[in-house]
Amino acid sequence: MADYKNLFDMTGRNALVVGAGSGIGRCSAMCLAQFGAHVVCADVREEAADSVSDEIRAHGESAEAVALDMRDTGQIQQVLDRISPPDALVSTPGVNIRKKLLDYTDEEYDRVVDLNLKGTFRLVRETARSMSENGGGSIIVFSSIRSQVVEPGQGVYAATKSGVVLMIRALAAELADKGVRANAIAPGVVDTPLTAQIKRQPDWYGAYADKTMLRRWAKPEEIAGAVLYLASDASSYTTGSVMFVDGGWTAADGRFDPFA
Repeated sequence: MADYKNLFDMTGRNALVVGAGSGIGRCSAMCLAQFGAHVVCADVREEAADSVSDEIRAHGESAEAVALDMRDTGQIQQVLDRISPPDALVSTPGVNIRKKLLDYTDEEYDRVVDLNLKGTFRLVRETARSMSENGGGSIIVFSSIRSQVVEPGQGVYAATKSGVVLMIRALAAELADKGVRANAIAPGVVDTPLTAQIKRQPDWYGAYADKTMLRRWAKPEEIAGAVLYLASDASSYTTGSVMFVDGGWTAADGRFDPFA
């Protein structure tokens, strides 16, 4: 009989969580640590990574902190050389400049693409090399519902999040024989620093809540379960997939109920 009880056990495994200083990254790091992983909390803001690492250790779990800018290949390589080989990578950082396409400047376009798409590529490329040389692992990157559905002002962001999905699927195909699995998580609206601009505008905030079947925003900790699933043996036959954690946003074609 399979040992179902331990499917989510991360004991003895190393997880590199990039963007661990806040939001979904923070909750992902804490969740993986509670299930036994040693978590490397990485963030461009080293003090934020330190804070989360300290919080994890204060609860008796294992963690360390590193400064990491995923736009810098050399820094990524330095971090991977310094830490134990990761069994799981979680990549959460993203930036969004909400402007119509005709109003975008070249600099703004480059800024969004350089982090969301090219930064993800750099991080995944270097980590996947390490995993390939060390018997495999699980790569988890964050896409978005904007990889599927858009609205005015989301064009460049959506393009990067769609690109991440196809890139991770190609990686899954290329590295399956090395024991490396690669998947994406596509959240809906989550209460994080990235969405603070929306939260400050009640009409906008409420419209997004109403677009979901659950009629509310997600909390960051509600995304952590998907991260744990994809990082652990519970998802040992899952690769090249996109997991939508969006309160039903992308499943519903409008909100009118003809039977109400």
